[in-house]
Amino acid sequence: MSNIPADLSYTAEHEWVVAPTAEGVVRIGITDFAQDALGDVVYVQMPEPGTEVTADTVVGEVESTKSVSDIYAPLTGTVTARNEALDADPALINSDPYGDGWLVEITLADAASYGTLLSAADYQEKVG
Repeated sequence: MSNIPADLSYTAEHEWVVAPTAEGVVRIGITDFAQDALGDVVYVQMPEPGTEVTADTVVGEVESTKSVSDIYAPLTGTVTARNEALDADPALINSDPYGDGWLVEITLADAASYGTLLSAADYQEKVG
């Protein structure tokens, strides 16, 4: 069974999202389920800070020994940070998908859009 923290929200594309800060910033990564399905992550490509992203569009990719998977923006906004540590150690996604393996931070165009994401229970139901 995958690790699905109850304090996060999720997308159908297996991304997790931390609740927005007071400034409307969210941190995003891929779920434990997704990293397990991918296998050993060897490369991560994510947008640079300042990039505007639109919900449900491809913003990057994660490459593993098995395949390449697109990363989708869970919400619309502007990238304010990317996890530079993944450039040197992409396997952080495997070892700590909800911590050191985060992908990007986005300042939301509309903080209310966070409410459209899946709850942990809904995501658990999706992945079985």
